[in-house]
Amino acid sequence: MENIRIQDDLYLHVNGETLDQLVIPDDKPVAGGFSELADGVEKIMMEEFETMSANQSYPNDYLKRACELYAIAKNADRKAQHGIAPALKKLAILNEIKDLGDFSRLYKTLSLGGIPTPLNISVDTDMKNTRQHLVYIQGAGVILPDASYYKPEMAAQKEQILGIWTNVAKAVMANTDLSPEEQEKFVADALAFDEILGGLVKTSEEWSRYIEMYNPMDEEKVAEMLSTLDFNGILNDLFGHVPATVVVTEPRFFGDFAKVLNADTLELYKHWAYVTGLIRACNFLSEELRDMGGMYMRALTGVAKMQSIEKFAYNLASGMYSEPVGIYYGDKYFGEAAKKDITEIVYQIIDTYKERIKTNEILGEQTKEKAILKLSTMGVKMGYPDKVRAIYDKLTFCADDSLLDIMLSLSAIREQEAWAKLDRPTEPENWQMPGHMVNACYDPFVNDITFPAAILQAPFYSFSQTRSQNLGGIGGVIGHEISHAFDSNGAKCDENGNINDWWTEDDFKRFDTKVKEMIAQFDGIELPQGKVNGAFIVSENMADNGGMSVTLDIMSKTEGVSYEEYFTNWAKVWCQKARPEYAQMLLSVDVHGPCMLRANMPPRNFKEWYETFDVKDTDQMYLAPEKRIVIW
Repeated sequence: MENIRIQDDLYLHVNGETLDQLVIPDDKPVAGGFSELADGVEKIMMEEFETMSANQSYPNDYLKRACELYAIAKNADRKAQHGIAPALKKLAILNEIKDLGDFSRLYKTLSLGGIPTPLNISVDTDMKNTRQHLVYIQGAGVILPDASYYKPEMAAQKEQILGIWTNVAKAVMANTDLSPEEQEKFVADALAFDEILGGLVKTSEEWSRYIEMYNPMDEEKVAEMLSTLDFNGILNDLFGHVPATVVVTEPRFFGDFAKVLNADTLELYKHWAYVTGLIRACNFLSEELRDMGGMYMRALTGVAKMQSIEKFAYNLASGMYSEPVGIYYGDKYFGEAAKKDITEIVYQIIDTYKERIKTNEILGEQTKEKAILKLSTMGVKMGYPDKVRAIYDKLTFCADDSLLDIMLSLSAIREQEAWAKLDRPTEPENWQMPGHMVNACYDPFVNDITFPAAILQAPFYSFSQTRSQNLGGIGGVIGHEISHAFDSNGAKCDENGNINDWWTEDDFKRFDTKVKEMIAQFDGIELPQGKVNGAFIVSENMADNGGMSVTLDIMSKTEGVSYEEYFTNWAKVWCQKARPEYAQMLLSVDVHGPCMLRANMPPRNFKEWYETFDVKDTDQMYLAPEKRIVIW
């Protein structure tokens, strides 16, 4: 790939040699980029877990429990002794459901026991008053990767993928005490119930418009929608009272809920819950069952073999105790000097954003003032939190139990704690991501950005990199997350995170025109893995565009910078090799665009790209001036 000119393909010019050399591990769908950094953190922390366990020396009780769970999860002999029995014992509760009244009465037990249901009840922030909580209801997940696969035009892919799932389900069911005829019927009924769900649940594209989840209704109206159940009784079991308001995240699904769960479909549901619940439980049973249960997802992502028992155990334990593990990692591997430097970059980007808002052509003065207020009140969480949340004090378990029972008991503690939040104020100081996660996020309902320590390393950020490289790396990502405050979703929330119409009508019309232009810029691009859906990934593309615009602005005001270094590192952070099956699935389920587009599309919108590399209209990375989009 050495002959590819940067003017024709920035991504391949910068990353071609690396991509040629990258080898995707047998147990992963991708290599390079974020994945490579995550693998490095995983290796470091697995060694830490091993050392702590060998020395029986732990920095605190949280890490002690995490290491104990790690030891249990990687003990293959112990798991083999328990076999499938723990899962069959949990699933036996389905035999108690003789009618819909039983389902309602047992709903809490089903939920805490990890048994799938078509009604999922949670507590989350009230999107219009982010200081309080509301009850939210959501439908079930489907067997296929996304509800869009159930559309008629996807019939061929649907049949092929469901065929894979059916083979896995039959293999897993063969380990139960059911007769061959019963096993066959359970799998067939599970597929029939899934077909009902597939025609009603939201697609990933619909979920990407997350503001549309907010449909608060009087509880009485929701109870009418769920007329086949004793909804009041269920809520009383969970909360000790019947909340006045319930947010219906999927109006289409719950509008037709009587078709989903009724006297005629109850048996289909029970068999669906049994089969899908058993496959889900396989992860925590014997190694043979973990391998068997994971075959479906490995087939979807092109992965050759399951994760080693050591990596599985570490990820299980570090996930359950994520906050204390992240604080330990951040405290040991992320210094105060780096935190100070990166925080200065953040506020430089925020300040630059404010100046850009002042001269923005979309917004009138009234809307500009609101946008600047949102930037001025934006919270910044860098590295890792100062303390561990109280929930982690409650996450204790009996080491003599099976791994499945331990995981279900810990998950039940978390679920009950989440339900208990209903009548408490929200806690915006809580972190959305732990310190050892290679990622970053913007929370629209808190109006803050979070950058865990693990992402704050090369090529994103390093003391040894130039300011140009850091601006093209972590600077672009910081700008990206800030830009989510003004993307197609975030623009509908105010400085307090509340859904609020703070735009003038004319300003929002101009903004919406830009959103449509951004959709069009990506929509229909043909890639080896399929066609790009511009509407699905528009919010992330707007954020990439904003991240580049604000950091290029800083570059223009900084002495001694190198635009070549900036664009090169921008492309480098998106370097990733993915298995074809995984890349194809991401087009349907991931709101982020493919990495090569994230590297190549934003630069075309900015004059600095053309000036730096003398890009002409005969070059493939050229975009006519009238088609270039700069929003923020």
